[in-house]
Amino acid sequence: MSELKERLRSHLAAITRERDPFFATQGHFYVQQYIREQFGQWGTVESHAFQVGSRTHYNWILNLPAIAAHSKPPILIGAHYDAVPGTPGADDNATGVAVLLEMARSFAQSPARYPIRLVAFDLEEVSPQFDKFGNTEYAKSLQGEPLRLMIALEMLGYCNHEPNSQVYPSPLERFYPNRGDFIALIGNVPTILDLIRLSRRIRRSQVGCEWLPAGMRGQIVPETRRSDHAAFWDRGYRAIMVTDTANMRNPNYHKSSDRIETLDLEFLTNVCQGLMDGIRIL
Repeated sequence: MSELKERLRSHLAAITRERDPFFATQGHFYVQQYIREQFGQWGTVESHAFQVGSRTHYNWILNLPAIAAHSKPPILIGAHYDAVPGTPGADDNATGVAVLLEMARSFAQSPARYPIRLVAFDLEEVSPQFDKFGNTEYAKSLQGEPLRLMIALEMLGYCNHEPNSQVYPSPLERFYPNRGDFIALIGNVPTILDLIRLSRRIRRSQVGCEWLPAGMRGQIVPETRRSDHAAFWDRGYRAIMVTDTANMRNPNYHKSSDRIETLDLEFLTNVCQGLMDGIRIL
């Protein structure tokens, strides 16, 4: 586990920097190249290009085979690599990308029961009025291709053990803990069995885990839509967001203070290990 922790720390050091695709283009390009280099150690890296005005943006993809050569649909695991202007984005979302890169290593060296498709998404951190996001463009490009499951990694490294450190959209505070020391799984209704399986396996990695089924594609509690998974909900896919709940816990959300030293790397490491173990039993 200590080796995993150090690799995650190394990924965070490379990714945590200003990397808005419009206002921090040098950092954004560096992180893209880092993802391509890391993915490239384990297989052929594919690009999914899409246009926004005169600019071309890229989602980066690595496909890994299953343990047996059967025609099963893949589990798609994604994390966005861009950040809002003015923040180095350690938790949001260098933690998600770091875990994605470690999943590439793990599932390349020891394949899962289903093929694994890893996708690093661009353009998640843009205004809701924006007409193109990396996740929506990629989900559209699938044209209904079957997926076993989509998992979005969205902020995985902030933990606070103090009472009342966790807040919720009402009325969820009645049903969930008030300490921000767990990882949350939020899925649409067809994922309930997967939510149960994943949460049980994550808890074995010494991490608290809470899960929430979101009906009506998350429209009842709009906060449950705030990541890459929502584009897949909207197209009828089974999809789960894994998150430390962002600004409902982390005071550094979308601020210049979102830095590595604010993270709990032990928590992040246990989340990473628990997720990888859980995906293997799906």
